[in-house]
Parts: sequence; C-alpha cells; structure tokens
Amino acid sequence: MHDLKWKTMSMSSIEEIESVARIEGVDPKKLERLILNGRVIIPKNARRDIDPMGVGESLSTKINANIGSSRDFVDIDEEVEKAKIAVRYGADTVMDLSTGGDLDAVRRMLLKELDVPIGTVPIYQAGLGEKAVIDMSSDDMFNSVRRHAEDGVDFVTIHAGVNLNTLQRLKNSSRILNVVSRGGCFTIAWMAHNEAENPFYAEYDYLLELAKEYDLTLSLGDGMRPGCLADATDRPKFMEFIVLGELVKRARDAGVKAFVEGPGHVPLDEIGVGIQSMKYLTDHAPLYLLGPIVSDIAPGYDHITGAIGGSVAGMYGADFLCMTTPSEHLALPSGEDIKEGTIVTKIAAHVADTVKMGQRDLAREMDFKMALARRELDWDEQFNLAIDSEKAKRMKESRNSDSDACSMCGDLCAIKIVKEVLDG
Repeated sequence: MHDLKWKTMSMSSIEEIESVARIEGVDPKKLERLILNGRVIIPKNARRDIDPMGVGESLSTKINANIGSSRDFVDIDEEVEKAKIAVRYGADTVMDLSTGGDLDAVRRMLLKELDVPIGTVPIYQAGLGEKAVIDMSSDDMFNSVRRHAEDGVDFVTIHAGVNLNTLQRLKNSSRILNVVSRGGCFTIAWMAHNEAENPFYAEYDYLLELAKEYDLTLSLGDGMRPGCLADATDRPKFMEFIVLGELVKRARDAGVKAFVEGPGHVPLDEIGVGIQSMKYLTDHAPLYLLGPIVSDIAPGYDHITGAIGGSVAGMYGADFLCMTTPSEHLALPSGEDIKEGTIVTKIAAHVADTVKMGQRDLAREMDFKMALARRELDWDEQFNLAIDSEKAKRMKESRNSDSDACSMCGDLCAIKIVKEVLDG
C-alpha cells in the first residue's frame, strides 16, 4: 500500500493526469497508478503555469535539447533562439547548461519565453562563481538549487550518486577517460580536495525538503557515465546506479518526483543489458539518456550515432532521450546544429515507440498512414505526416518531375505502374 504522505502530497493533480492521459492515449487510472509508483513523473515547478507533460512507462518517448552559453561564446539572445528552434522541431523539454556570462539572465529568459519544462544543473552556477570549484561550500550548492527552484525551473540534475564509494570504484578501475560529466567532475574535484563526502549525498534529506517545497523534480545525474566504448558497462557506472536506486526510493518516500540519467558511450550489444539493469536497480524510475552514442569515431555525425543508440535504448525501456548535435565533442552547437540534432532524435524516439508497450499501436498508425499516402501518391499527406515536412517538401520541389511520382523514377514508378495494372 502506498504511503499516504506520498499519495496525498506528491501526486500530480487530477487535471494534469487527465491531460497527459488524453495526449498519450493511456487510461487515466493506469497513469495514476504509474505516477503513484514513481514510474511516471510530470516535471512541473509549482511556480510555473505550463501544460503538463509526462515521462515514463507506457508513455511516448520524450526528447530533451541542451542549450547554453560557454565561457568562449556568450550570447543570451542566441541561446534563447536555439531553445525556440529545438521546441519548434519537436523537443519536449530544454536544459540550460550555460557556463558563461550572466547565468541568471539566460535561465530566466528561457523560463519566460518557453512553455515547456526547463531543466538546469545548479552546481554549474555554484562552482563558477567567485570561488573555485573546490572552494564551494555546502551552502553554495544548496543555495544554487534554491535559486533555480525559486525562478521556476522544473527539474534539476543533481549528481548525488557520485560519492566517496563510487569515487573509490573509479580509482580502482582502468578507465581511459575517467569522468566526462562536467557536474560529476566538479563533485569529484570537491570531494578529493576537501576529503569529505558529496554534500548532495550527505545532506540528501535536506535536498528532498527543498525539492518538496517547490514541487521540483530531481534528475539524478550520471556522473560516472562512460565517455568511450571501452569504458562502458563497468563497475564505477553500476556502483553509481546502485546508489541512485537507493536515492530514488528515498525520494519517493519523501513525496518527491525523481528520474535517473544514464550513459553515455555504449556498444550496441551492451545497450539492452545496461538499460534493463538500470531499470531494475532504480525500481523502474523514468530513465533519461544521453545517446547512447554507439561509436567513438564519428565526430560531426554524433547526432546519428546517438540516434541509433537512442532507438535501441528506447526499445529496451528508456523513456527520455537527450539529443546530441553534429557538433558534439567539437564545438558549441549552432542553431542549425540544434535543429538537426532535435529532428534526428525525434526520429529515434518515434522508432522506439513503434515497439514500445503502450505506444506501439499509436506510433505504427502514423507509419501506416504514410504507407497509404505513398500508395495514392498523395504528396500533401506525405508532407503532413513527415517528421520534418519542411525538408521533405523542399527536396521534392528542388528536383520536380512532370510525373505525379518523384523524379527518381518518374513514369517508371513501381507503385504507379502496379497500381494502374491492378486497377485494370
């Protein structure tokens, strides 16, 4: 039986549940049970008035777009425009990973201009102020979380699973790239210098109180995610997930919404066991993945390597995909990079949904409608159904044909010829 505190104080409102159920084609009672079990979350700060969006079991696979300034390039208007581009082309959420310029200004502008859930990584701001990362205090870290929550941020990445125990597993490992998570490396540097436990882990109960106050969703970060194929599926990663599973339970007991983050760079044949293990260890909490990127040798094309991994991960139960862009590992992404990464990840999410329990029929119905439109050579309907209708229409019109088929085959179109023969 669910704890009354969890049931009465943390469950999303009936209106929110009914709205998400209607959008997703899921029975509201089933969705309510999934929310009570923590298998679905609706990330929405109590201070924001946005349409509810659900992430988790039996729901469509969602995608997130990362934007944000760097210390080398600071242009708030450009970052906000990138976020708008991402939403325009299908992003369900946006995360602000800014590390340069006025961090408050970027975050607050995004919250003002966008009507989708917004996520942040508060330790960036805590560690990039006047002090060095290693000189942050526990108060600096928690005050940063509160600052973001008060602004209305809907979910925050917290690397509470990076503790002294997981750090020891890292020291004992033979990893090539050690830690590639920025938040994870901040935490490790702080613990190593101060010879103390990660405050977000040591004072996790206080973090839960803070999250409860604002109905803030915790995205439990994967500070040990692998940065190359050779580092995938190792002890540091699984040690962190054991800890994250314990933290998920504590969050649920406290009436706080939580999901977990995952890798990273993973070989194609290790994705399934990784996803299923993560789901088991975290009691089926919603799982949010970067990629996974399935090859290390495709710089400039990591939006594709990430989409390949994302589709496979979705098939095994991943709920939320973080898009990668063509500039991953290379440069701060441009607006065009954001567009391309969002669209490719949207395709990956749809591919996952075509085999996902609870979404299979709805997703395949779209492909079935496209098949009918192609049979009838109905170009308007094909463009209407396409994930990127703009590009499809532009390509068709750039090499137009006098035939009602495409210019690849023209009057030799197999569909057209056989249709005419069978219609007799």
